[in-house]
Amino acid sequence: MTEKTALTPSTHTTPPAKFSHGVKKGNILQVAGQVGFLPAVEGQAPTPAGPTLREQTLQTFANVKAILEEGGASWDDVMMMRVYLTDVDHFAEMNEIYNAYFAEQNLKEAPSARTTVYVGLPKGLLIEIDALAVLS
Repeated sequence: MTEKTALTPSTHTTPPAKFSHGVKKGNILQVAGQVGFLPAVEGQAPTPAGPTLREQTLQTFANVKAILEEGGASWDDVMMMRVYLTDVDHFAEMNEIYNAYFAEQNLKEAPSARTTVYVGLPKGLLIEIDALAVLS
């Protein structure tokens, strides 16, 4: 039976509860919901990348990518992403940022994605993304 391995890149803070930023088991890697916090600085509270959706989305992509890489995966291995927004008015802007970002990644195929709106993020955070990757 394959071991389950928790993943926490050095750029990430220790989770505030008993969960992992990512978990890999066999060729499956699940990235937990990530937000737009800047890389961790020891002794400092997590800091959002900025107040704008663009700043937070790009940092969130960087945070997801760091976990993928920690688990030996890349964007090409991602099968499904879920994007959670705190404001329905951000859909169009997020889609523009998403499309531009993934156009730069030169992926063979884009992952499937689902976007929803909910209000469960800490104050000031606008977006959360999780991802499921399958390594070959």
